[in-house]
Amino acid sequence: MASTIILLPEKHFLCPLCKDIFSNPVTTPCGHSFCLSCLCHYWSRHESRYCPACRRLFADRPDLSVNHVLADVADNYRKSRPQKPPDEKKAVDVEQLIQERLQKIERLKHSLQLQKSSYLREVRESQKTFSALVNAMEKAHKGIVAEIEARQRAEEKKVELLVKEIEQEIQELRNEGVQPEASVSENISDETKKASLVSVFPAQMRDWTSVTIETDPCIGVTRRALSDILEKINAEVNRISKAELKRIEKYTVDVNLSAKTAHPFLSVSDDRKQVKHLDKLQEVPDHPKRFKRVANVLAKELFGSGRCYWEVEVGEKIEWTLGVASQSVNRKGKFTVCPANGFWTVGLKAGGQYVANSSPAALLATEARPKKVGIFLDYPEGRVSFYCVESGVHMYTFTDTFTDRLHPFFSPGRLHAGKNAAPLIIESNFCSI
Repeated sequence: MASTIILLPEKHFLCPLCKDIFSNPVTTPCGHSFCLSCLCHYWSRHESRYCPACRRLFADRPDLSVNHVLADVADNYRKSRPQKPPDEKKAVDVEQLIQERLQKIERLKHSLQLQKSSYLREVRESQKTFSALVNAMEKAHKGIVAEIEARQRAEEKKVELLVKEIEQEIQELRNEGVQPEASVSENISDETKKASLVSVFPAQMRDWTSVTIETDPCIGVTRRALSDILEKINAEVNRISKAELKRIEKYTVDVNLSAKTAHPFLSVSDDRKQVKHLDKLQEVPDHPKRFKRVANVLAKELFGSGRCYWEVEVGEKIEWTLGVASQSVNRKGKFTVCPANGFWTVGLKAGGQYVANSSPAALLATEARPKKVGIFLDYPEGRVSFYCVESGVHMYTFTDTFTDRLHPFFSPGRLHAGKNAAPLIIESNFCSI
């Protein structure tokens, strides 16, 4: 069999991405094969899930399995691979370099076209959104003016009627006033005269001391209108956030916990996807990268460029902290989890408050209790954003300038008498196999 394999051209055994003999090869629905790690890395770095060879676009990431037949053939070829003369190998390498650069030019041009489409789509979306908000604000303002003018007309009519009523009473008093006889009036006091006059017209007299006109009737009108506008803006922000999260999912990366960084109170699962707090210290090596004072753990992955997204299931936990941390953070001494110390995190406090651990800390208003949190790192833009995965609602974004590579950061929180014993779970949706 080995002799038969040697007769085949070497290109049949090479991954189109790494240009080396296949390692754990997988085959896409369009029939092209790649190393598993090469294809997963390629899809995590590009905007679309398409075949790198024929550029066929897949609606969803294919469910791939290792092609064991091709893997065996490639392994046999690796063992019996003929040695090429140095000159021939050099010539092939030069040709490969040329082809790689030509393909890179095509990819750059294609990416530029996708980028232009993205720019245009964003401009149109923003124009549509802001036009709708401007129209809503103009409509609300017209409503305020109409309401104020209607109130003013009503008050003017009310005052006009009151004035007429008062003038009518004045006229009646002038026409129908009773004059007591001189002989009698000289012998009574002024108080008695007043009482006599009032008793003559009890039915027609109105106590005008209780009648007033409010001189500042529009308190709260503009604020209530703005509150209505803010509700519309928040609803629009949430709608855009949901669409944004769908676009972010294509940057999903594989994240695995680093057991050597875990505080001795923490237990990391064998698959490196779960971490929980225990009620006792574990006997673990005193690794220089291990957290010593606070029950934290980092992922083994380091991100220093591009965009990355991962999701963590928090379930019904009553305390947790998630985010990113600089590679060089303090892991042994006392420190505050904040951006100044290399931490960009949000969390749930035991009292039920969601907090962004900024300086000072910021309370987060969440409409629903998230059971799964999405973390999006845009390293070039200096942003770390957090989303409620179920609702798609944006929770918070840190904006900073990163000067160090970043680890995903996890803290499952204290046990709280067993009420917070559930683990944090990293979603394994990076590459289905």
